[in-house]
Amino acid sequence: MRKSPRCLYENSLGGFLADGEQSILGILVESYNGQVQTTQIEAWKEEISIMRDFVAVLDNKDGRIIFEYDIPRLGKRVDVVLLYHGIIFCIEFKVGQASILEADVDQVFDYALDLKNFHKFSEDKIIAPILVATKYRNYSTEVQMSAYDDKVVNPLVANGESLASVICNVLNVYPNESPIDDRWPISPYAPTPTIIEAARSLYENHSVEDITRHEADDVSTDRTIQYILDVIRDSEEKGEKSICFVTGVPGAGKTLVGLDVAIKQTYHEGSDEPAKDDGAVYLSGNGPLVAVLNEALAQDNYKKAQARGERKKLSDSRREVRKSIQMIHRYRDNMLAKIKNPVENGVLEIDPAKAVEMGMSGFGEVEHVAIFDEAQRSWTHERLASYLRRGGTYGNKLKVPNFPMSEAAFLIWSLDQRKDWAVIVCLVGGGQEINTGEAGITEWIKALNEKYQHWNVYISPELTEPEYAEGKVNELLANNPKVTYSEDLHLSVSLRSYRSEKVAAFVHALLAFDENASQLYEEIKDKYPIVLTRDMTKARKWLRDKARGTERTGVLVTKEAARFKPLAIHILSQGDENAVHWFLEDKTDTRSSNYLEDAATEIQVQGLELDYTCLLWDADMRCENGKWHYYSFNGNTKWNEQLGNTENNREKQKYMLNAYRVLLTRARAGMVICVPEGNDNKTPNGFWEDSTRLPEFYNGTYEYLKSLGVREI
Repeated sequence: MRKSPRCLYENSLGGFLADGEQSILGILVESYNGQVQTTQIEAWKEEISIMRDFVAVLDNKDGRIIFEYDIPRLGKRVDVVLLYHGIIFCIEFKVGQASILEADVDQVFDYALDLKNFHKFSEDKIIAPILVATKYRNYSTEVQMSAYDDKVVNPLVANGESLASVICNVLNVYPNESPIDDRWPISPYAPTPTIIEAARSLYENHSVEDITRHEADDVSTDRTIQYILDVIRDSEEKGEKSICFVTGVPGAGKTLVGLDVAIKQTYHEGSDEPAKDDGAVYLSGNGPLVAVLNEALAQDNYKKAQARGERKKLSDSRREVRKSIQMIHRYRDNMLAKIKNPVENGVLEIDPAKAVEMGMSGFGEVEHVAIFDEAQRSWTHERLASYLRRGGTYGNKLKVPNFPMSEAAFLIWSLDQRKDWAVIVCLVGGGQEINTGEAGITEWIKALNEKYQHWNVYISPELTEPEYAEGKVNELLANNPKVTYSEDLHLSVSLRSYRSEKVAAFVHALLAFDENASQLYEEIKDKYPIVLTRDMTKARKWLRDKARGTERTGVLVTKEAARFKPLAIHILSQGDENAVHWFLEDKTDTRSSNYLEDAATEIQVQGLELDYTCLLWDADMRCENGKWHYYSFNGNTKWNEQLGNTENNREKQKYMLNAYRVLLTRARAGMVICVPEGNDNKTPNGFWEDSTRLPEFYNGTYEYLKSLGVREI
């Protein structure tokens, strides 16, 4: 058996039969990352049995079988892939199911199309998607190419007994296919020209602006975009590697800049042809952000296609989007799958048995340019090493003990694998690290200083401010001769975007107990209303009165918040799909943010915005005697203050302060801050009715905000 890091089980057809059912099942369970549910084990048993019955009767067993195969960088996993006689059979099982559902057919068709569009060694092969509903009474007898004539067969259906007949029908229709590359399981991720051209149409009208609705001056963003494109072209001409750090206040358009660079680099200006091998990819570790951007753009593209009378599914539009906007973790894990394991002497090396060298790309990825949004949230060495020690990649147990790098260093290493040139663009938010193990910008600079001195460094002078690496960027870069500072890499804000600039300054002053906070509030209150209340009913009414047309409203809380239920607030459930509904559904849908029932946390809203927000300020961060005090809720009974000047406590306090910084800068047009009154009722025995919501937990914060002049409603 040959094990690929991209699947749970892989073998020749002969080896598959020789392994035995229990042995195969044991490998699947052992390779799976996490606890395997009984239903999954039973499904695997059935799948193994059906596939063994089919393989056993084949005269020629010159083929390969793969269980639970990950499609590179897309987060998709196919139940079974059969590589036989030059044809790729993509098989999805629905064990115990007696009917064929359209959604299930679409699922297996999507897998086949993803292989066609993003998998290098599949792009010129016949791909046959087959849905196996084991109790279904019928099966497909006719094999037809899909309407797009791209070598993807129309989805076929079968049951447990008829799968062999369906596969044989395909083999009879296409009997003379050329062999499949032996390296198919480790095929590079490589979007085809077809999918690139399809994605191009998504951005013709820059619909992403409707999502970010940035307030930044167009001249400022255009200047920043042009500077980055100039660095890219200069790096290409000289065959060099470069990294750009871009700063900007919240709402200034960093995400838009990143997406525009990705688009302009992928679809060369002045040319009708998209770049085929030197495009750019926009990467983020923020799952909700990626999900919301992808879904919003896909829906927009789908609606335009419908208006033009095109026959197109929403799933087609979603697939087209995925080329340019992806999760950073999948990009990272795809590179991790290529290294020699275990790592020896603290040095990463490519394992030629796990990776395919592709021309000037070398063992790197297909894109020359990678744009990392929220680069300050990359993981520390400790967090990444711990994650890999446990085996967290690819949904299976690809454990990497003694991993020697931080995530920032590894991402630079990944681009450094290219033989020619590469550019990294880091979009940096100041003071917005909000999770344990997020390294800030320091790790990027340390990696460049220690391991990648040949890289050119272009940075914004604003990176020297206290929000970035505690103001020590100049000190960290003092001995690096390849640094260039440029104002063009900071998204300055003109009077046209008065709100973004002044609101960010006010929030900074508010959180820092800066004496200028009151003056800043006076300057913005007429154009950007910020009001205060102690009543969620009043807060909801204020939001509904303010919002017009399709403007969005929503309630926000920190992930440390604990006592929100008495105010009829529910925390939005984890999962990117929930964030998509919260941000994109209209006011008629109860899942929408506009219903003001589900509150989102800083994890779910970072990088995204609403028109009007309500920040529900809980007792996790309290103003007491002119300082912030930080608390965590212990079980279900009491708040515990984070005392002591330990490194762990300082880190937690920084993340909590940054969480409020994020939430206070999510509104485009205005916000209401609700600081509850708490519960001062006592029982007849003299005990507090609710000791977790005492007025004293909230009063200090309320009085502080009121002292700044914030108007109460």
